[in-house]
Amino acid sequence: MVAQHAADLTIIGAGPAGLYAAYYAGFRALDTVIIDSLPEPGGQIAALYPEKAIFDVAGFPNVQGQLLVDQLVEQAAPFNPTYLLNNRADTVTPIADGGFTITTHKGEVITTKAVLITGGIGTFTPRPMPDADDFEGRGLVYFVREFETMRDRNVLIVGGGDSAVDWALNLEPIAKSITLIHRRDRFRAHEASVNQLLASSVRVLTNFELAKIEGDDAVERAIVFDNRDDSRETLAVDRIIAALGFTSDLGPLKTWGLDLTGRQIAVDTTMQTNISGIFAAGDITEYPGKVRLISVGFGEAATAVNNAAVFIDPTARVFPGHSSGG
Repeated sequence: MVAQHAADLTIIGAGPAGLYAAYYAGFRALDTVIIDSLPEPGGQIAALYPEKAIFDVAGFPNVQGQLLVDQLVEQAAPFNPTYLLNNRADTVTPIADGGFTITTHKGEVITTKAVLITGGIGTFTPRPMPDADDFEGRGLVYFVREFETMRDRNVLIVGGGDSAVDWALNLEPIAKSITLIHRRDRFRAHEASVNQLLASSVRVLTNFELAKIEGDDAVERAIVFDNRDDSRETLAVDRIIAALGFTSDLGPLKTWGLDLTGRQIAVDTTMQTNISGIFAAGDITEYPGKVRLISVGFGEAATAVNNAAVFIDPTARVFPGHSSGG
């Protein structure tokens, strides 16, 4: 039997922006359904790095990823959003007299007055380390869910983005040693984090790449080379973190008639897409001057929900009043 749900607002994506949108929708007295293809709320944070520290959320000098997710879920809980986890939104069909019907790949059907897409980067998959399949799960990992798995290990981190630098900084007090190699001499990570990395005990080798992983039953050594002169060095390591970024796929979203810019959805100043009644917020959005930060996603979620409230009820006001009272 097909499961039927009715909502004022359906949120596609249960990452930080989607969870905050669920709270704000409740604050605006909107009934909400949240759809996510992952088995738990939190998006990439919960799935890939729940123990990592996050530093750019207002009011939190330092907050662990899973704690932030848990508090966002708690914040939305009084308004009883319906979670449809392990569900991918497959189709969105306009209803003649207004609203939309959404069908998931598991056959769940949601009738909704408006839609908010907060799907981050869509479905994400780590970029694989070339010629390293034999060592996956035997010392080679693409992300670290539990820091304790790296305690007293000799760790090699490959990459130069935020994730690579963050792993190095977070694991420095836990691992026996850390070496980070990056194929360029410039990093893609936040400048402050890079400065902290260079001042740490982490050995940083720029213009270096991984040539080969060696070991009998698990990682024992890594051969790295300087891409400027091909000089080589053998590192005694037993853990390798391949922080090479992720490939993403918008999946069925690509067929919904949305105005896409690459893997992002174009929105206007109300966070509405080119389809009336469908809004977007968070990393998945694109507009001039866009900055992809969690804190920005929170603001976009609030903007989207408040404008969705007016779309649903034209007599409502965009400005909801202050939640602090007064």
